[in-house]
Amino acid sequence: MHNTAVPPDEVVRRTVRRSDWVPCKAAFIDCRTPGSDLKDNYSFIGPGVSQSADQFVNLREPHGFNLGAAGMPNGVTNSLHLHFTAEVFINFGGEYQLRWGADGQQGEYRSVDGDVISVPTWIFRGFTNVGDDEGILLTVLGRDDTGGIIWGPSVLREAAGHGLHLTADNRLIDTVLGDELPEGVALVTPISQEEIDELDVFTVEQFRTRVTHTADRTWTREPFLCSRLPGGGAELSLVIGYGLSEDRRAVPRLHEPHGFSVAWLRATPGEGVLRHRHDETQVLTAKAGRWAVRLNSGAEEEVVELGTLDSLSVPAGAWRSITLLEGEGELLVVTGGDGRAVLEWAPEVVAAAREVGRVVDPNGYVAPAAVLVTATEDD
Repeated sequence: MHNTAVPPDEVVRRTVRRSDWVPCKAAFIDCRTPGSDLKDNYSFIGPGVSQSADQFVNLREPHGFNLGAAGMPNGVTNSLHLHFTAEVFINFGGEYQLRWGADGQQGEYRSVDGDVISVPTWIFRGFTNVGDDEGILLTVLGRDDTGGIIWGPSVLREAAGHGLHLTADNRLIDTVLGDELPEGVALVTPISQEEIDELDVFTVEQFRTRVTHTADRTWTREPFLCSRLPGGGAELSLVIGYGLSEDRRAVPRLHEPHGFSVAWLRATPGEGVLRHRHDETQVLTAKAGRWAVRLNSGAEEEVVELGTLDSLSVPAGAWRSITLLEGEGELLVVTGGDGRAVLEWAPEVVAAAREVGRVVDPNGYVAPAAVLVTATEDD
């Protein structure tokens, strides 16, 4: 495992605070459509599927996934569209009516605070804020290159009536503001009914299996080697993929490859995850409580405090520890890759864990030290 030291200026660059959010109000082709014209689109990690050259991106370097958010006042709708890679919504406070199908009539689900929703690829989806104006949906998109999106036929037709067109290379052309339709570049045309008829159908019951509501979470009480040590008592709930878990029996609600894993971490003040590293990119976003993330080690240690909706991108190979400072702590953990990240623990953590009878077995899971002592190796 390679070692990555994160210098002070890089720590600042990789920290995206709520106050650093910059909205784009014309990110998509429906930005003039009545009922969809008051959306704010945010791109924190990667550009996502924004179609605007003016979209501000906090951190452009590839992570293997994109992270952003949708900000919408009550009553505003995100029009029907289709994604090729994973799209996961994390409800950070608010109430949203999700609908799917080419006409939005296949089914609906009302999302509330704390939901994690993995919308199937290759189906049309849209949503409306039916709650408070301040509701926020975080979005995680699979892969560095998402391939863009396909809009529902009615969305493209209505946008054209407002002078908005989309090129095949994902450029938004605004003839009202003086843009000229490019010569020799094809414009996106509505998907045909024959192609729509070939898309997957999801029932409400099938869709619900892709939602992890707060009550659906299963918490692992000893997810890590450090779990029995002072300061290492965080609990982990796997949502999508196996992520960081070192509990051999922990199973995520969704196994399907997304290009990233999603998990919740919770702790009481003074507890968290002791010093470790792994070879995947990772983004930590605070949902509740105030957290301290310590990067590097020794004299090079850098400390970042995260409050609600603050995010930190931790590069692969960087030493880090996580501690809840105050409040009821809840941290969203997004880790790159489809597999389980293999953790390397700091030597002092390994030694202290052995003192309380815990080691990591050859398969990377926490095990009783006394049992491992009796193991023999084949020739």
